Amino acid sequence: MKAAVLSGWGRVPTVPGVEIRSENLAQLTRDLPLARGLGRAYGDAALPAPGDVTVAGTSLADRILAFDPQTGLLTAEAGLSLDHICRVFLARGFFTPVTPGTRFVTVGGMVAADVHGKNHHRDGSFGQHVESLTVRVGEGRIVPCSPTENEDLFRATIGGMGLTGAILTVSFRLSRVPSPWIHEERRRIGSVDEFVDALKAAAPVWPMTVGWIDALTRGPHMGRGVLFCGRWAEAGEAPRHHPPPLSEISLPVDFPESVLSPFTIRLFNSVTYRRYSANRHSGIVHPYTYFYPLDRIAHWTRMYGRRGFTQYQCVLPHAAGREAVHECFDLLTRSGGAFLGVIKDCGREGLGMLSFPMPGISLALDIPMGDTTQALIDSMNELVIKAGGRIYLAKDALTRAEHFRAMEPRLDAFLAVRQRYDPARRIRSAQSVRLFGW
Repeated sequence: MKAAVLSGWGRVPTVPGVEIRSENLAQLTRDLPLARGLGRAYGDAALPAPGDVTVAGTSLADRILAFDPQTGLLTAEAGLSLDHICRVFLARGFFTPVTPGTRFVTVGGMVAADVHGKNHHRDGSFGQHVESLTVRVGEGRIVPCSPTENEDLFRATIGGMGLTGAILTVSFRLSRVPSPWIHEERRRIGSVDEFVDALKAAAPVWPMTVGWIDALTRGPHMGRGVLFCGRWAEAGEAPRHHPPPLSEISLPVDFPESVLSPFTIRLFNSVTYRRYSANRHSGIVHPYTYFYPLDRIAHWTRMYGRRGFTQYQCVLPHAAGREAVHECFDLLTRSGGAFLGVIKDCGREGLGMLSFPMPGISLALDIPMGDTTQALIDSMNELVIKAGGRIYLAKDALTRAEHFRAMEPRLDAFLAVRQRYDPARRIRSAQSVRLFGW
């Protein structure tokens, strides 16, 4: 048993709960249908529903079952971590086709959230690279599924936040990379409108793009930041040695709430912005520096203190225009802003029934919890609904059921598949009860 309470990665909410782990995930999930990986979902997606207590922890079920170096096809238990994949395969010239912003996630969690990354505009989300799954569904059976077998379950499980059943095994294709290093280009961006244009211009040229964006500054420089473009370095331009382990620090205690405040974050944003030039600068960087900057700080969420924070992530479709992005930032900065902002360009919609991305601009925002946070999330969601966008369930803790239904026309089809494989409605989470009622 891990703990008497469980929480999301943002430390909001915290609920009574116990995580039970076993190497035999098939046996464990007979009685515990809700699975939890490494706990990196920010909100309540992997927390037990009200009245429930136990969840099945998958992290001990982490074996690599098969790998074909000719095709890159990897089959593994759902508890295998992305960190382990990086350590085993990057030196052998392979990398996951899609990576989120942390390597401390399981492959089962990557499927359940249908994670996306800096290359979404080129390579889509993780589910588009999955060949097959085995899932213990709510009625108790272990069901294989793929694009050609039990296709409805396959599409509902990808991005389905674990609500169709416990994922037991995953088969997906790793990508070959020419070296284990990243060639990065970076430059300063003056405003949110300029950011939208810069991402659009970079998309045909660079396979990976992401922006750090100042979510506090108002006026003509609202939404200023830094654009980071990247590609895998070719063998001839990369260092000949393998990237060494990076030094890490750990935050042993919660910060006082006064440490992170609008004043200190504005100061940090100003210093960060001025570190970079408006001219393009490029160089070879460590892959973990490019993909996982926050992983170097263990327990970094303690910076927000005991109050915790919520990460709000939405995507605003290109059809809504840059005005929708500008309107979101105007509301955000008038309401006190976010302490960390990330902007990305998204490509085609994923194949999962509730997959998050669609062609548009994605905003991921760390918002400290306070008396006005719920009202801000409500207002942001109303703007997203008006723009025809949607939110990312792996980050959500505060969206209201009526707002989610208004932004998600695919919901009824997903719930129908869920009911088909779990007629007794055994599989529930705190998030599913909040958003769907069961």
